Amino acid sequence: MPLEGPWWVENTEGFDIQGKINWKWTAMIRKPYFITNDINDIIEKALKEVEKKKNPPVLSRLRFESLHEGLSAQIMHIGSYPEEEPTIEKLHNFIKEKGYEFGGSISGERHHEIYLSDVRRTKPEKLKTIIRQPIKQKKRE
Repeated sequence: MPLEGPWWVENTEGFDIQGKINWKWTAMIRKPYFITNDINDIIEKALKEVEKKKNPPVLSRLRFESLHEGLSAQIMHIGSYPEEEPTIEKLHNFIKEKGYEFGGSISGERHHEIYLSDVRRTKPEKLKTIIRQPIKQKKRE
């Protein structure tokens, strides 16, 4: 399963797409549908082994949770991550043109990226990233 990541900022008023250093994020890997709850013992054993061998500082922050984005708009970006801005602007314009606004789900206004390419093996100009934005219908005035 590809690496995924919701990105967000605490204060959307001063949102700056170039200021990604200020963004908060969560790295995620989707659990395949065929893995059931019976796998928990195997995962717990693997985590203990990793802790014993390497003990990475973020291991304690690993968690399983559900993500329900609901209605979303998305677009494929092909190219390097720093060159995403025009693609994101195109997605945001589409959302506005169709009468939607950001939000409408548990993840709120979190911009969600799904990294389809392996950054270690793919040239930057050929990286494929799905950019997804949860949306909701605008309130009628």
